[in-house]
Amino acid sequence: MDYDNMIKNNMPLISRLAEQAGKSTQIDTLLYNKYDVKRGLRDLDGRGVLAGLTEISEINAYSKEEDGSLIRKPGELYYRGIPIEEIVDGFVQEGRFGFEEVIYLLLFGKLPNMEEYKEFCSLLFSFRSLPPNFVRDIIMKKPSIDMMNVLARSVLTLYAYDEQADDISLPNVLRQCLQLISQLPLISVYGYQVYKHYHDGGSLIIHNSDKNLSMAENILHLLRHDSKFTHLEAKLLDICFVLHAEHGGGNNSTFTTHVVSSSGTDTYSTVAASLGSLKGPRHGGANVKVIRMMEDLKSSIRTRSESEVRDYLVRILKKEAFDRKGLIYGIGHAIYSVSDPRALILENYVRDLAEEKGLSEEYELYLMVKKIAPEIIAERSRMYKGVSANIDFFSGLVYKMLGLPIELFTPMFAVSRMAGWSAHRIEELSNNGKIIRPAYMAVAERQSYKKLSER
Repeated sequence: MDYDNMIKNNMPLISRLAEQAGKSTQIDTLLYNKYDVKRGLRDLDGRGVLAGLTEISEINAYSKEEDGSLIRKPGELYYRGIPIEEIVDGFVQEGRFGFEEVIYLLLFGKLPNMEEYKEFCSLLFSFRSLPPNFVRDIIMKKPSIDMMNVLARSVLTLYAYDEQADDISLPNVLRQCLQLISQLPLISVYGYQVYKHYHDGGSLIIHNSDKNLSMAENILHLLRHDSKFTHLEAKLLDICFVLHAEHGGGNNSTFTTHVVSSSGTDTYSTVAASLGSLKGPRHGGANVKVIRMMEDLKSSIRTRSESEVRDYLVRILKKEAFDRKGLIYGIGHAIYSVSDPRALILENYVRDLAEEKGLSEEYELYLMVKKIAPEIIAERSRMYKGVSANIDFFSGLVYKMLGLPIELFTPMFAVSRMAGWSAHRIEELSNNGKIIRPAYMAVAERQSYKKLSER
């Protein structure tokens, strides 16, 4: 019996056993309240339980009053104490790309001077390659339909190419992180090109990296058959990388980085775990959902009037439209309520790209949804904390305008977030913390063992 048939033939039994396993682990939801369990490490009002300290970034969405109450306010995001708005304005006004500078800031806690900047970029760009025959032997050997899978298994395989793979001294970990920061874009794009060739019958074109280009420019160079792109296209992709690079220690994939690093394991295992977290649709796939929702919206209405858009969004909340989940994707955030600062920044630049691409009507439709969605959520929600467009609402639109295939949306998130993961891994290792191990309360009823013949 071949492998596929073996799996197929066993599935009826496995399905029955899975139902039994599911029933055996159903926990009464009232017990969470009884024992004051913070499900998802969050309070009932959605705020995260304090589980660690970090100097890498800070997220503010509340102000504390004298009586101790919390008042929601426009969201704030700081990288190493610097407001994200100032960072983006700074490099944009100087006509530079900003992602490499942000990587330096997150890793080393300060902005580089000109000499440090050039030296660091040169170091990053020197790592912009993969081991000999890696593309042929690893990426091309078994093409995957999911690029996050390509990233995770490629990262784990790179362990075998590293003679100091298990050395967790800071110089070696920094070297490994810088290499992975430079290599993830190559693995992502090459993985997609191979997938497109073997699964969709497309042409297989593998460009070598250009070590004179910024990260954003190099990705567009690698991805496009003719390697051509405009400065505005690279600028928008670079801004997306900057805004996605870091978002506190409590987001799922970065917390995974801390948890796995605290065990003392190697960098490749840690990054693979973080990639697995980001692959989950509740974390890294939101902008894909936004794009698909908006495509469904366009096919479901005729005139793009506010009334038609409103009716469609109401049907989403009623679980009558799109994926029947009752969620308007890209609207709302676990922390931000009044506004997501990253979305506000990106919105300011999307208009220019939409005009360059002749997609101004598409952009205006997004603005209409951004305006209407919070209104109808407020009308229908019992526990309304305030919602606004988040970064995923606009980043998917940017990627679509850039011609990035939807299969690369989440990998591009990983490419940028690798900067934050690296900083947090180094922070965890350098503070010699204990292994992270939260408590779980056992609530199963006690029972006695019965011999097999008596069951």
